[in-house]
Amino acid sequence: MDLDLMPKQSKKVYGGDGGAYYAWCPNELPMLREGDIGAAKIALEKNGFALPRYSDSAKVAYVLQGSGVAGIVLPEKEEKVLSIKKGEAIALPFGVVTWWYNKEDTELVILFLGDTSKAHKRGSFTDFFLTGSNGIFTGFSTEFVSRAWDLDENVVKTLVGSQTGNGIVKLDPSIKMPEPKKEHYNGMALNCEEAPLDVDIKDGGKVVVLNTKNLPLVGEIGLGADLVRLNGNSMCSPGFSCDSALQVTYIVRGSGRVQVVGADGKRVLETTVKAGMLFIVPRFFVVSKISDPDGLDWFSIITTPNPVFTHLAGRTGAWKALSPEVLQAAFNVPPEVQQNFSAKRNAEEIFFPPPK
Repeated sequence: MDLDLMPKQSKKVYGGDGGAYYAWCPNELPMLREGDIGAAKIALEKNGFALPRYSDSAKVAYVLQGSGVAGIVLPEKEEKVLSIKKGEAIALPFGVVTWWYNKEDTELVILFLGDTSKAHKRGSFTDFFLTGSNGIFTGFSTEFVSRAWDLDENVVKTLVGSQTGNGIVKLDPSIKMPEPKKEHYNGMALNCEEAPLDVDIKDGGKVVVLNTKNLPLVGEIGLGADLVRLNGNSMCSPGFSCDSALQVTYIVRGSGRVQVVGADGKRVLETTVKAGMLFIVPRFFVVSKISDPDGLDWFSIITTPNPVFTHLAGRTGAWKALSPEVLQAAFNVPPEVQQNFSAKRNAEEIFFPPPK
């Protein structure tokens, strides 16, 4: 079966004055359903408030733009209030309740990528709201709410009747929201733009990997992630995930060209990608990217908390490990051709700067 791997942009699902919620649809991006992956974004205007909710999926949240405040309640734990900004990655296990607030002029945009293998709909997130016009309070009868929270029925009617917003609302500037606490940040988030680099190739590119070492919570959600920043006109070596993981890639900035090769040496994708696009590389398929002059940044989740990649080109590439005799026989070429092939890319790895 041929899969449609073409990158797609998200589409608006709901929103209003406070902001909007966008998602990628598995009908348009079939690999979401095939890989049990969900993808969505929240964009909050000034004073925009994403109402408290929990989801049917474990996720990684990544701040694409702006700064704001996040409220996170892990099961049977106290609320943690975090200051978040561009580059922040946050692991959100099952059962976590979250809210998001933007008090700044710049729009706050947060990407969500996660595992939908236990979700109601494969390839899609389903959020359950604690408040709002579609919140839990509005579903229960006045009697049940009154008894559960030990409230007079008049108070219950006021609570339910006041919840006119849906998912995202705009707060009055006079409303005071909780202030972030520095001690709440540790262990909950990691800024990928400020964290120590795992890979730094001069004139080539940089990588920060999110795993159980720098953010232990990713072990609970079963996902790893990375932020890759490829310099202008540079190339990312052809490579694949060698632990059967899917790679879900969101283009954060810039543009470039992508090729993916699958089984039987068939090129299954050749296209140009730009900021805002999402695409998924199937298990064991080989992917490579070349950036345009302005560079190419992407944020990916990998469906294992400690991903392992095999690169085929460069100093650490798999070809370099094979003996000359095997290479000559496999390519069916004279020794001088094999020697020329093996003599190249002995210094570079993973990222290759533009030709001089």
